[in-house]
Amino acid sequence: MKKIVLLGDSIRLIGYGTKLAELLGDEFVIWQPEENCRFSLYTLRNLRTWEDDIRGADIIHWNNGLWDISNRYGDGPLVKEDVYVDSMLRIARVLKTMSKKIVFATTTPVREYPGATENNADIIRYNELIVSPLKEMGIFINDLNSVVSQNVDEYICEDNVHLSNQGIDVCADAVAHFIKVLI
Repeated sequence: MKKIVLLGDSIRLIGYGTKLAELLGDEFVIWQPEENCRFSLYTLRNLRTWEDDIRGADIIHWNNGLWDISNRYGDGPLVKEDVYVDSMLRIARVLKTMSKKIVFATTTPVREYPGATENNADIIRYNELIVSPLKEMGIFINDLNSVVSQNVDEYICEDNVHLSNQGIDVCADAVAHFIKVLI
């Protein structure tokens, strides 16, 4: 039986993480925190709390980003670029001590509207900042941003941030496929 660990924000928690066991089947056991992993520093802070459940996973599939780029106060992303990159690389280094195969899923796009606290320009920039350094560390990249970008209106729900039922399905399919290829 292959052990898969899912870490990430609500795109995982109420998104693709809800369908993955069904798609992967009985050959896989999936563990994921019951809580939202929120922003990168929250995930980094809690890795030791989850360590016993994570260690020894055949694959760790992880995402962070939407909370990091949130601009709730109108003065830029919650987590500044240099802090984001540093915390993400720290997460990657810790995860590499727990499993040989780590996958980072790029941050998914949002449906933009006036007054939104998230925007796709920041999402694209933060994805670009982290993808190359993670690849250099041997981290696999699952480009969920490209998957959802194909049809944001269909794949993002009415709250403009989270995955719709169709978005959950396409992301879960993409994650399941990625995992099956890596195994």
